[in-house]
Amino acid sequence: MTSPYEPGAAPPPGCPAHAQGGPAAGPAQAPAQHAAAAGGTPLDQGEQHSLVKLYEPEFAADPHRYYAYLRQYGALAPVEIAAGVTAMLVTDYRAALDLLNDETTWSKDSRAWMQTVPPDTAVMPMLGWRPNALFNDGEVHRRYRQVITDSFRLVDPQELRNRVRRTADTLIQRFGATGEADLVPAYAQQLPLLMFNNLFGMPDEYGDQLIAAITGLMDCATPEEAASADAAFTAYIMELVGRKKAERGPDLTSWFLDHPNALSDEEIAAQIVVTMAAGNEPLANLIANALSRMLSDDRYYSTLSGGALTVQDAINEVMWNDPPMGQYSAHYARRDVFFHGTWVRKGQLVLISYAAANTQFGEVTLDSGSGSGAHLTWASGPHACPVPRHALVIATTAIERLTAWLSDIELAVPKSELRWRPSSFQRALAALPARFTPITPDQAGATPWDNSSSPSTRPDLTSTERPSASVS
Repeated sequence: MTSPYEPGAAPPPGCPAHAQGGPAAGPAQAPAQHAAAAGGTPLDQGEQHSLVKLYEPEFAADPHRYYAYLRQYGALAPVEIAAGVTAMLVTDYRAALDLLNDETTWSKDSRAWMQTVPPDTAVMPMLGWRPNALFNDGEVHRRYRQVITDSFRLVDPQELRNRVRRTADTLIQRFGATGEADLVPAYAQQLPLLMFNNLFGMPDEYGDQLIAAITGLMDCATPEEAASADAAFTAYIMELVGRKKAERGPDLTSWFLDHPNALSDEEIAAQIVVTMAAGNEPLANLIANALSRMLSDDRYYSTLSGGALTVQDAINEVMWNDPPMGQYSAHYARRDVFFHGTWVRKGQLVLISYAAANTQFGEVTLDSGSGSGAHLTWASGPHACPVPRHALVIATTAIERLTAWLSDIELAVPKSELRWRPSSFQRALAALPARFTPITPDQAGATPWDNSSSPSTRPDLTSTERPSASVS
């Protein structure tokens, strides 16, 4: 049987039958044939039906099978990311690197593209322009990004680990005595939420509001739900900025406000939005996806009690094969360009599929090695993730803490029964049911209710020294 990672694989459900022999025009010609229709302009009915719809459950269930089909178009393939909204998707590793590192040909500014799609499209919260580091180029981008990188430098790594441990212990206390839990809503989604809510200086009771808003933004199920999530997130951010303008603290919001680059209130809010959105849901997916791999792969089973393979190994394999954001890095051509065998017109939306590019030559495991180069989960170039080390500290510590307290934890269902949330952008489990030996506050030995490594008195993040103006 053909591997889903290999070119020439049978077309997935919903793809045109002619794909069994390659696209009708042939791999070299098919991209150019579709390129003129793969921006924001509406396609005719026949063309729309021929496109892979990234937002449907079938794609979420088996994306690598779809990537194998899409590779038959070449380095770029036409896809649909919401009803009537199309894009070109980069599935080739070399092409992805070339695009991500070329500010001359490609722009992150989506304002012209926004005029070509319905304003209420479900993907607008993820792609609509804002005055932040994600949607701007050149000096404007560097000014915004510097506020983020300089402020995160003030977060001490050891204190960050301690905060993760305290947060993890709090969550484990809530379900530890039951002997079972769905680790997605009970742990993976809650932990980064509570971390970022805390790091930015908001009281814990705002956590539910934040997680509902960010989950809605990422899932983009309907235009109405996307608009509601966007409004909820905006309200949260505005209250946060208002609180910190009135009273500073040792937190990221205060450091954003006091940064020498002197951003306006609107710009401050925009940097908080992009930092939280890029940190919460993707981190939740990374934690859940790594846990699902560890709990379903015999190579990792002994890791829970000190085996040879580590949490870092599981995270590395996930970032190669099932990155928390399957595709993103939206770019727009500054001019008509012939790019890796495909004509891309000026202003056309192009997305990078990190998952497809990472696995271009097959699934990556510890045994197979990492292929040529590094994975693209953090993207690359000037818009690469500004704080990958902080993200890794949070994810690694969260998983280590959970498996330390619940050393016999295992999946409650076969891995084949796990389901994924439909999304054009993220790779997110709908649920991760697990079972374990219950732990209680009164049992012998250390438990999350009583341990010396998680003090109840919270120290400051670090010093309140003003951020420097050094360029990252």
